[in-house]
Amino acid sequence: MSNLDTTRVQSVAQSPEKVMHKLVSLAKRRGFIYPSSEIYGGLSSCFDYGPLGSEMKKHIKDLWWTSMTRKHQNIVGIDASIMMNPTVWEASGHVASFNDPMIDDKTTKRRYRADHLIENHIEKLRRDGKEEDAHRVSTYYERASEAGNPNKAFYDIIIAEEIKAPDTGSSDWTEVRQFNLMFQCNMGALAESSGAVYLRPETAQGIFVNFHNVRESSRMKVPFGIAQIGKAFRNEIVKGNFIFRMVEFEQMEMQYFVKPGSQEESFEAWRDERFNWYIESLGVSGEKLHWYKHDKLAHYADLAYDIKFAFPFGIEEIEGIHSRTDFDLKQHQEYSGKSMEYIDQATNERYIPYVVETSAGCDRLFLALLCDAYTEDVIDGEPRVMMRFSPKIAPVKAAVLPLMKKGEMSEKAAKLRDELAEDFLVQYDDAGSIGKRYRRQDEVGTPFCFTVDHESLEDSAVTVRYRDTAEQERIDISKVKEFLGVKLV
Repeated sequence: MSNLDTTRVQSVAQSPEKVMHKLVSLAKRRGFIYPSSEIYGGLSSCFDYGPLGSEMKKHIKDLWWTSMTRKHQNIVGIDASIMMNPTVWEASGHVASFNDPMIDDKTTKRRYRADHLIENHIEKLRRDGKEEDAHRVSTYYERASEAGNPNKAFYDIIIAEEIKAPDTGSSDWTEVRQFNLMFQCNMGALAESSGAVYLRPETAQGIFVNFHNVRESSRMKVPFGIAQIGKAFRNEIVKGNFIFRMVEFEQMEMQYFVKPGSQEESFEAWRDERFNWYIESLGVSGEKLHWYKHDKLAHYADLAYDIKFAFPFGIEEIEGIHSRTDFDLKQHQEYSGKSMEYIDQATNERYIPYVVETSAGCDRLFLALLCDAYTEDVIDGEPRVMMRFSPKIAPVKAAVLPLMKKGEMSEKAAKLRDELAEDFLVQYDDAGSIGKRYRRQDEVGTPFCFTVDHESLEDSAVTVRYRDTAEQERIDISKVKEFLGVKLV
């Protein structure tokens, strides 16, 4: 081991209520995420990914894409248009029913989801040991939710239970009304109703309408899947928790088409595969992942689970696995007049396939990885902040650090950096003490630092320093690229 850093790492207990503030600050300072259009005061729940953030997000998407389309011979990818014929959204039910029940606090003008206020109230009753009251409110709420227009019932529950605004404690409420989450715009020179189109609120429909196009062009047989990564837009009533809930976000979705009757088997297989992917491919801590089974299902589903992550602000969804039955294809068949049937060439059997969906939020996953990686520890009495990313997703894979700024040492380091940059994102840093440079790299999650020192000029070796343990070893400079190739797989 080199004498550059022979310290022991000691973990520091985290303060959960401060983690989000620290993460937001680090994300901006180090170039992961910036507030959108900040010089003009920003825009609520809109963010820009900086140099390191855009690199890391690309790694996440590449790993997901590989896990879907490279490792499965019967899954292919598409990239559907964000704007589609508006009838698509009529068929899917989004125009008529993609609404949330909204209620306003008259005092502050803040808007809330009425159903969330009631659900949180029920949970509070349970926490307080008032199970009988919780059951009473829950029963009434479930009946109201199943009604054609639950707004009045939701309002009656909020008033009867004296539910207050969580931010102010006010109970001066407006009526509950439906709020459509889709963004509508106009296509063409004239702003007429015939030119109205929508920014897609999900990417799945672009897959469904291309079912036969993909099947025929790729010569696919059921079961097969179609994967897509793309932007979606929702005019959310409640936004916040940094990038957890935004109006513009990115989805990673795969729709798997199966024979009716086989959906449960496929569903369970995808449940296992998707959960393991977070641990094995991304290095997420398994104890922070949780399953949530939906007992109250969407009208199109017969099974639904969420993978949830323990964020500092609570355990929240990062991916849904849903058995969507044949609802979507049947709807598009009805509205388009085009058959969505699949004909099994071996048996001549005709049917509309059922669909098992895996739908992950890329931005939520990005935030989960930030939260999972954030570490504070102490090295020889000095505190450091470290992002303990898996090397696969770390934005910067390695740093090359010459001990001296000028001369043969810096030339040798620059040459190494250029060679590595052909395959990896590598930073060259010669500013400040070697300790400070290590800390900078720790803070952005760089897993390996290669130091070119005086000995390097004699033995053509460098010191590799490991981020997580701060341990060091010497390796030949000609073996560095091979070393990274092994460590980053």
